[in-house]
Parts: sequence; structure tokens; C-alpha cells
Amino acid sequence: MSEPIRLLIVDDHPVVRDGLVAILHQAEPDLVVAGEAGDGREAVTRWRELRPTVTIMDLQLPGQSGVEAIMAIRKEDPDARILVLTTFDGDADIQRALEAGARGYLLKSVRRPILLEAVRAVAAGQRYLPPATSARLVEGMEAERLTAREQDVLGFLAQGLRNREIAEELGLAEPTVKIHVNNLLRKLQVKDRTEAAVVALRRGLVHLK
Repeated sequence: MSEPIRLLIVDDHPVVRDGLVAILHQAEPDLVVAGEAGDGREAVTRWRELRPTVTIMDLQLPGQSGVEAIMAIRKEDPDARILVLTTFDGDADIQRALEAGARGYLLKSVRRPILLEAVRAVAAGQRYLPPATSARLVEGMEAERLTAREQDVLGFLAQGLRNREIAEELGLAEPTVKIHVNNLLRKLQVKDRTEAAVVALRRGLVHLK
């Protein structure tokens, strides 16, 4: 008889965790939910205690983000197998998670058979990306990368701040901020600040709280 696939479920919403436990518990006898966590720091702690076969990780977590938790776990064990299950569908979100060390990436709208297929694939050491997710990732890889400073400016721009206000927040000269904004419009291939904010949110380049 094969070893059971032991799972750690990480999500800040108890109802979501309960739903996943129910789905996985009813699925097949070799899938065992070993534990749960409600935030990033608890995820790392529980992972250390349980050493699960697969960790199912949300990205939007309080305190420590899902990406930060993935990085912390993978630093301790480069072979740790983590499957992201999230609402974030932007190419930048996917790229960050995979660069952090996730082996698979699913949206919470996924159907049960796909979730089970992904869990088994990741448990076997394989990568799992649905076709639509792969397409978004390729789209992002083809786009021009933003610098760290451009990311900072974009975050404030998406909040509706003007150049003068962004300059004050970042300790920059206003003409310097204008240069960054113009570079952002070019790289994002948009006409104005409003469109830049829309594209940034759609791609997951920024997230408004």
C-alpha cells in the first residue's frame, strides 16, 4: 500500500479551509489533511511541525504573505512541494509564486477534479499549471520588466496620487517621478495614468488593500 499524501492547508478564511478539508477528505483515502494554518507565519510553523507531502497555500494572507511563506519554507527545504490556490490571477502574481518555489498554481474557481489532479502531480514532484495560467505567464514574460522604483511609483499611482504626492512619499524630485511615470506608460503600453492603474491591477503588479 502506498504512503498517504499528507496535506497542509493554508488560508485565512476558516470557511475556505473547511471546504477544502471536506473536498479532500471525501476524495480518496490516500489524501490526508494533516493540518491547517490561517496566516503566513503559522504556515511556516505548521510546516516545520508536520512536514506535509504538499502544502496548499493561498497568497493573500495576513502578516506574512503567501509568497514570503513559500520562500521561508523552500529555504529550509528546497524540495518542499507547494501548490498555490488563490484568487490572484495576474501574470505578475503567478511569476512571483513560481520564482518563490511553488510547484503549481490554481485559482479558487477551479473544479474539484483539477484540484485533485494538481495535488497528485505536485506530490509526485511534478509542476502543474493549467493552460490558461500558462498563457497568462507567457504574456507576462513577454512584457517588459519594471524596475523596483517603477514598482514603487506604480503602487502610489494606482492609489490615485499625483506626481507631487508620489515625490513626497518616495523622497524624490517631482521631475524624476514624471520620468518614471512616462517609463511606466511605455512599458505597460497604455495611454494614461488611469489605464496604467487598471492594467497594473489586472496583471497583479499591485494590490490595493
